[in-house]
Amino acid sequence: MSETSLRRHLTGIDRLKLFFALSRTPHGLLDMCTPAFGALLWLGYFPPLNITILGLITTFAGYTAVYALNDVIDYRADKEKAARGDLMNSGNDLDGILVRHPMAQGLLSFKEGLFWALAWAFLALIGAYILNPVCVLIFFGGCALETIYCLLWRVSPFRTLVSGAVKTTGAIAAVYAVDPNPSLLYLIALFLLLFFWEIGGQNVPNDWADFDEDRQLQAKTIPIQWGVRAANRIILGTIILALGMNVVIFFFSQVHYDIFFAVLSLAVGCYLLLFPALKLNNTRERAYAMAMFNKASYFPLALLLVVLLKIVI
Repeated sequence: MSETSLRRHLTGIDRLKLFFALSRTPHGLLDMCTPAFGALLWLGYFPPLNITILGLITTFAGYTAVYALNDVIDYRADKEKAARGDLMNSGNDLDGILVRHPMAQGLLSFKEGLFWALAWAFLALIGAYILNPVCVLIFFGGCALETIYCLLWRVSPFRTLVSGAVKTTGAIAAVYAVDPNPSLLYLIALFLLLFFWEIGGQNVPNDWADFDEDRQLQAKTIPIQWGVRAANRIILGTIILALGMNVVIFFFSQVHYDIFFAVLSLAVGCYLLLFPALKLNNTRERAYAMAMFNKASYFPLALLLVVLLKIVI
């Protein structure tokens, strides 16, 4: 059956699932906790209902658009992976809960994927402008960085630094959405926390897990260029830095947080980040790299729950 015929036989619900798979929505929903965490940690209370609802819609639209943008830009590279059969086995990859790269597998056309990304981006821009025009600039910056990140796949392992910056944009924008004049020190702490978490908990472990297929496709990732031993050291080092910022950031909030909440967030970080990183460092096995990635994906949600606990109490 041709790709066109296959798409015609899919039901409306099945096609909608494919669009959400394009945006990696299960993983994206976890990442969407970072804007909520950043804004609520700074404020210490829920913003007005209209701001909360608009913020949630804008956040969903923005993350949905940027994740889809990744597949749009990487379309040719993903087609190569699909032709080799690399996309058929997602293993325990959180990004593969639905379907990995549905455009590359012919389940969605390129035009459909592009329209999906642009439509959500347009909605995100409207919401961002209403919340704070500064958020529009941050969103454009995030999209530009995501584009650069994708284009560097076969160019430089330093693209991981770009990935770290991309993951901070949603949270930074959320802080400006609820407060036009936040503390610069708080923003720096928030940036560093998410920057190091993304590199050590997400990007490098994911590249570690994709080592074999990326090497055959001549990608230039940290594990391929510098070896898995260096990759493990980078993972462990950035995780330790993230844990340090995980404690420090509570003291830059404009709300007084008891030491209990800093210790609780540190304990959560050790469970979701440090222990998996140590396990990977000791075993150097692909399965533990993917386990590291999956566990670290729940870190923003865990931090959000810690802040919600403070608000409720």
